[in-house]
Amino acid sequence: MTASTATTADTFRPALHYAARNTWLNDPNGLIHHGGVYHLYYQNNPMDNVWGNMSWGHATSPDLLNWTEHPVAIACDEKEDIFSGSIVFDRNNSSGFGTATQGPLVAVYTSAFKPSSVHHGIQAQSLAYSLDGGYTWTKHTNNPVLSRGSAEFRDPKVFHYDGAAGSYWVMVAVEATDFQVVLYKSENLKDWELLSSFGPANATGGVWECPDLFPLPVDGDPENIKWVLVVNLNPGGPNGGSAGQYFVGDFDGTTFTSFTTVTEGTQDPARLAEYQWLDWGRDYYAAVSFSDAPDNRRLMIAWMNNWQYANEIPTAPWRSPMSLAREISLHAIDGTLRLAQHLALDLAAVSGRGPVFELEEASITSETLVHDGAAGSVQHIELTFTPGTAEEFGLLVRSDGTQGTRIGIRPADGRIFVDRRDSGLADFHESFASIDSAPLQPIDGSYQLSVYVDHCSVEIFAQGGLVTLTELIFPLATSTDVALYATEGTATVCGLNLTRWA
Repeated sequence: MTASTATTADTFRPALHYAARNTWLNDPNGLIHHGGVYHLYYQNNPMDNVWGNMSWGHATSPDLLNWTEHPVAIACDEKEDIFSGSIVFDRNNSSGFGTATQGPLVAVYTSAFKPSSVHHGIQAQSLAYSLDGGYTWTKHTNNPVLSRGSAEFRDPKVFHYDGAAGSYWVMVAVEATDFQVVLYKSENLKDWELLSSFGPANATGGVWECPDLFPLPVDGDPENIKWVLVVNLNPGGPNGGSAGQYFVGDFDGTTFTSFTTVTEGTQDPARLAEYQWLDWGRDYYAAVSFSDAPDNRRLMIAWMNNWQYANEIPTAPWRSPMSLAREISLHAIDGTLRLAQHLALDLAAVSGRGPVFELEEASITSETLVHDGAAGSVQHIELTFTPGTAEEFGLLVRSDGTQGTRIGIRPADGRIFVDRRDSGLADFHESFASIDSAPLQPIDGSYQLSVYVDHCSVEIFAQGGLVTLTELIFPLATSTDVALYATEGTATVCGLNLTRWA
């Protein structure tokens, strides 16, 4: 099949996820809730559907589901590409970019300087500001505001710290090839002072990028606050290519101290599975959280692609979607602090919702089609399995009897996996066809899955979101069946609820 035909593009364009209209996108940038809407900025090539000409694209949404694409927000020019960064609402106008009555939005981004710039060869942090709620931007005349003379210093995430150490802005950025997170402080977003650094630690199989640092209550207890440091890396993920890891610890306003570091210095390859991963799938990268989300919720979006094959996925004229927005929470489980993730938006509001299909308790002895009423290409499937004698059990989505995406559990191995070798178009790149897995243990003897299927993706939340796997797929338009299966024995599905939109 020809992957770049208009028919294919229409077939794969997501219904539930954001994708640019006709250009390339990658890392989410500048996520903020402001003026009653969610702002999603992102790395964008406004001139093509492959990486290049890095600028900040822009989309807004009232609900994290229905997105409106806007003109390019911050454009590259002859001197710089606009790499990843973040946005803060400078409500007290500490930067001086606003007025006595109007605080500005301030974007802190990485300038990747080109040969025509006096800063050629380095990456440094720069500012732009907006006085109209984030729709038009002016670059600061004295950029860059922070340089280390480094070619790999990038991806600033800025937040306002208020604690025992004082009240000031904190920047979390990376020295990418040194596997190091560097922290700075500022009173005005223009003048920065080094606080500390963190790393190398845990996964260092690829450059460190797109850090984030934020507080979360443990099990919802406001008296027990811990800090989460997210560090994305490429390559070096648990199933190959791009991925995101996290550390849990304390931040005293100067230094982040991790409780969950497994490996100091560079990684031990034998311990890769022990590290804490945001997502075990192949297509969840550059994840960062929103500033100023309502009700103090910690909401996160990632780029749904993998640098191994990102420029070659079979979509046109657009290329790459974003993940669905997730709410992040922190829990103490068996003596370990772990993140859990669940969908942060209301899918009941999606237009075109079809009938809900339900299946009560049933034994699975072989591959069994659930029902004609369950077929579809955009679905949410909730189900619970209890193991029996089967070596493996699970479900197939976007299936036609001969191909499909297999989501399986092997209890003896303690693993859940996604097999996309027969998921449709899978030969456009040598590394795409894959079996990707994650550790998974039963809770009270059962396995609970929540699966979101879109035209080109599956997002799997297992055991209440303690384990997630996100995968791109490119199925045939005729592959819409859902099936349950068990091999070498039996298993039981204790309940299945399926909602479909297409």
